[in-house]
Amino acid sequence: MTGTPRRHVPQVAANPIPYWSRGGSVDKSKGVFEQAFKDFQRIGFTAVKADVPEGMSAGDYSEWIGGYGLSPSLSLFNSAFDETIRIGDEVERAKTFAADQLALGLDRTMISSMSLPARLAKPAVGADFSEDRLQLAIENVGTVCRTLQSEGLRPLHHSHIGGVFETEDEITRLLDTLGKDIIGFGPDTGHLRWAGIDPVAMIGRYADRIGGIHLKDVFADYLDPQSREGMGYFEVSATKRLWAEPGLGVLDLPAVIAAMPEDYDGDYMIEVDQPSVDSLFESHRMSYEWARQTLDSRLTPGRS
Repeated sequence: MTGTPRRHVPQVAANPIPYWSRGGSVDKSKGVFEQAFKDFQRIGFTAVKADVPEGMSAGDYSEWIGGYGLSPSLSLFNSAFDETIRIGDEVERAKTFAADQLALGLDRTMISSMSLPARLAKPAVGADFSEDRLQLAIENVGTVCRTLQSEGLRPLHHSHIGGVFETEDEITRLLDTLGKDIIGFGPDTGHLRWAGIDPVAMIGRYADRIGGIHLKDVFADYLDPQSREGMGYFEVSATKRLWAEPGLGVLDLPAVIAAMPEDYDGDYMIEVDQPSVDSLFESHRMSYEWARQTLDSRLTPGRS
């Protein structure tokens, strides 16, 4: 049984990633999420990335976050999509994932790759490129996307540094090869910019297939590959001079928002992987205040 079909009313959503991800280690315990949910409730968020903990049903998760005044928002299906995976296993995992998302009333998901060791060691430059790996990954993404679609979930490619689809050429080859009937687009403005890609131009190019977005700002300090020589993905993030709260970095986020289709019916998810300030609460408060001011005309009155 699926949940109530989602109302396509854009909201400002939060991703609790800095609560559970620290320097490459992951802690998705209940206490970690509860702290994030309490903070989001105090700040004013009404939607959160749907990340159902292992062992918890979608119904129990929905009731849990609802206790903090939160509704589920666009989640993410992650896979290496390369020679290290068994596609049959990923198909089964995608079916289970889709069932949870549909039970939460969601009709779409991000789909991403972020796990190549060579690219985590030397980020944002397309390290250790392999044509055979790229072709296999495109094929595997297509298989998973068709599975998600058959289950009733719309897949959207989500760019991420460290994965097999990192550079502009790799991302566009994926999207152009599979086509809009197989895969949509769910850009992450910060990851695009770190890879040297203009988010506004990419949104314009694939405007007819955008179903979600992560609004993320970046500082200029480590955008030039020479400035981070010898530093890996997590080392750069830990400097607190890569990811920025929206409006503090170099991205023209108002131009990004202006480039979004007028009929866009997805949420605007604010994401700061590694806050530039010491307080997680303060980072999200700053992000929420920026979003409410900047996105006001894109949000339905009475909804946040």
